[in-house]
Amino acid sequence: MDKPLHLLLGTLDRLIRTAVSFEPLHAYGMVLRIQQISKNRLEIQHCPLYPALDRLERRGRITGEWDESENNRTAKYCRLTAAGMRRLQTAVEKWNPIADVIAGIPGTTPEEV
Repeated sequence: MDKPLHLLLGTLDRLIRTAVSFEPLHAYGMVLRIQQISKNRLEIQHCPLYPALDRLERRGRITGEWDESENNRTAKYCRLTAAGMRRLQTAVEKWNPIADVIAGIPGTTPEEV
């Protein structure tokens, strides 16, 4: 892919929960992890990231703790809570069938309609 894809509404929360399910991460680390797991097909901007992190923390899906980063700066490291893990598992179970349907739509022929 030449250009990064734009995210569908509601997928950013799922991507954040997936990123921090591996290990606690600060915001920039989440951006890098999402790029890594998407094989550089998704590029997350910081602007929508911070409101999403606040929303997930208020809902009890992630929890954050301030610590020193690898470059000696203070950063808030977020990790997935048990409730966040349950929500992520439910979201994946619901998403996979929907993604399969959506992926098949562009290949539909007039004879199939």
